[in-house]
This record gives sequence, structure tokens and C-alpha cells, in this order.
Amino acid sequence: MTQEAPERTDIVVAGAGYVGLAAAVAIAQARPGLRIVMVDAAPAGVWERDGRASAVAAAARRMLEQLGCWDEILPHAQPITEMIVTDSRTSDPVRPVFLTFDGEVADGETFAHMIPNKAMNAALRRRAGDLGIAIREGVAVEGFEVDGASVAVRLANGATMAARLLVAADGVRSRLRDMAGIKTVHWDYGQSGIVCTVAHERPHEGRAEEHFLPAGPFAILPLKPGEDGTNRSSIVWTERTADADRLVAQDDIVFETELELRFGLKLGDIRVDGPRKAWPLGLTLAREFVAPRFALAGDAAHGIHPIAGQGLNLGFKDAAALAQVVVEADRLGEDIGAVDVLDRYASWRRFDTVQMGVTTDVLNRMFSNDFGPLRTIRDIGLGMVDRMPALKEFFIRQAAGLAGPAPNLLRGEPI
Repeated sequence: MTQEAPERTDIVVAGAGYVGLAAAVAIAQARPGLRIVMVDAAPAGVWERDGRASAVAAAARRMLEQLGCWDEILPHAQPITEMIVTDSRTSDPVRPVFLTFDGEVADGETFAHMIPNKAMNAALRRRAGDLGIAIREGVAVEGFEVDGASVAVRLANGATMAARLLVAADGVRSRLRDMAGIKTVHWDYGQSGIVCTVAHERPHEGRAEEHFLPAGPFAILPLKPGEDGTNRSSIVWTERTADADRLVAQDDIVFETELELRFGLKLGDIRVDGPRKAWPLGLTLAREFVAPRFALAGDAAHGIHPIAGQGLNLGFKDAAALAQVVVEADRLGEDIGAVDVLDRYASWRRFDTVQMGVTTDVLNRMFSNDFGPLRTIRDIGLGMVDRMPALKEFFIRQAAGLAGPAPNLLRGEPI
């Protein structure tokens, strides 16, 4: 019995989340001649049941516009027009505001939007289909071997593919990263992030809030009103893992009572609108971003604390940088999977990733406690930043993804 010849393609992307989709779309749009196949271990249609929303920074929004997805996403996107930061205890009757940010980085351009995950995924998948990118769902990569000018990819369903480059965008617990022998720096925070959507009586006016509480940050992020006009916000609520698990398991009355203690009454009555789930939090940084004919992107390369809301945006930076490196190499006739080509991507992304990982780690450790002297120091620091326009502008541009050298797509330019 003869073995079936492997399917030949240029790039295999493992993981059909936002980062994998964005990288594939960006490459295919700029170099239509490159053949791309995406494989995803999740069953077909799972993404359509994702009720969460994500903060997308201005730079990532520019990329989505360049990729031809933004017009489809826009009706679902809620601009963040203002952000306030407080530092208090849950029991404090008043939460003084130490830091405020206006939402614009340019005339008419807010520094971030809240976008339902389902709407973003749908737009990227539609664009991938337009570009002829095949997405095979419900099948995982079982293994791969590099052999000179190609990488042989084995799928769990028995199929095989021969490609020039394998991109692993399969999440923070990446199996492909382990298969490639890439080690990570990792530690758990002993915290979990509770994610849910709430409906509230009064409109949020586009304002986001981050309350630093002793157990961890509590973020209120504005969402578009529901189809029936209901005012809604997304909650990212950090608690010690045991407390988070207990809260998620409670009935609605107990959960909403605890939620109200942290949310406050400024938006009137609140109620949970949809499911709630707790996700364990930790820091994971890959020691290497690339190997021969292999590249990590998104959470497979880095998993950080959500305290600054930068996890997805860091992944979109990976997608934009990897796409630019691959496209430019192909235009020059270079081998897109060669180590010297992939090293350009790794060099571009490694420092920014480590810097963001360290920053979120320090912020979480500094603010997730109730140590009096440290509280005084950090509150003085927040107040000083609030009184220094140039420093606030710097932080806004950082949050918007517009600081420092950026790939073309994040500047709103084609590759």
C-alpha cells in the first residue's frame, strides 16, 4: 500500500484565533502567490459561542482597517473615550480618582475600542475566505519534522503537509512550542481573572475604569448597547484563585452582590448578562521565538497579566511583524522559513515582549496588595503622572500601540 503524498503548501498556521488569522490574512493580502493553510484543534463553530470582548488598541485597529476587516467590525465596536484609575479598598465608601486619560490619540481616533470577540473573528475569517486561505477546524497538529528546505507537518486525522514555514499560534499552553523544544519562563500569580458582561441602568458614556483593589485590578470596559438598547459593560475582575473559583460557583444573587461592592452604583442597578468564567493568570515568556522553519506568535510566545489590557495587542504586533518579515523576504526571493529570515522577526519582537511582560508583572505586584506605605507611594506616583501632560501622552501612546518603531500595518500602511 503506497502512502499518500503530502499536500504541498508554503505556510501552515496552527491556531485560527485572532493572531493566526491576522498573520495569514496579512501575508495572503500582500503576497497572493503564497499558499497558506490554517489548522485549528477547536471544533468547528466554537468561536461563534464566545461571548467575551477584547480591548483593541488604535494601532491594531489600523491594522484591521488595512486588512479590510474594520468596516465589518465597526458597527459592533465601542470607542473608549475616557479612562480613570483609582486605588482603594473594597470597603472604602469613596474611591478617589488618581489618574485620568482622554481617549484620543489623534483627531477623531480613540486610543482603543472594545470589540466582541465573535465579531472580530467573523470579520477575519470572512477576509481569509476572500483570499483563498483554507481553514481546517477540529484537527490538531500531531507532530512535525524539519528536513532541509521544508517542514513535514502531521495532523491528527492522518493527513500530512509539506510547507516552508510552520507558524504556531496555538495559545499559551502551545503544544507546538513544546514539540519544537522551546523552553519558557513561567510563574503563576495565584490569581484568576473573572470575565463576564453586565447590564446596567445608566449609559457608560464610553468611559473605562480600572480600580486597583488589594486582590488585584477590577476593570470596567464599555460595550456597545445590546440590540434591545441595554447598557452593557465587560468586566475583568482579578481575585485570588480560590476566591475567584468560589465566586464563579455562587448563585447569581451572591455573585452580583459581590460584584456591586466593586462596581459601585454610579451606573445604577446592575445584573450579570451571560455566562461568567474564571481564567488562571500567570506570566509565560518563550525563551526563543523561532526555530528552523518554525515561528511562535501571540500567546504561544507570551502570556501576560491583563492589568494593562495589552495581551491581544501584543499578539497583533507579532502578526504584523511576522507578516512583514515574510512578505519582504519573499519579494527579495529569500527562503521565508530560513533561520536568518525568521531571526529578523525574533529580533523585532523579543525586546518589546519582555518589556511588556516585566511591566505588567511589576504593576501587578505593586498594586495587588494592601501594604500601607506602598499604597501611599503608588498613589503619589499616580497623582504626579496625572499632573504631567507629556508623561500622560507617553503612556497613552504606549497603550495605543503607537510608541516606538512599528510594523507598517500598525502604522496604517500596507506592507
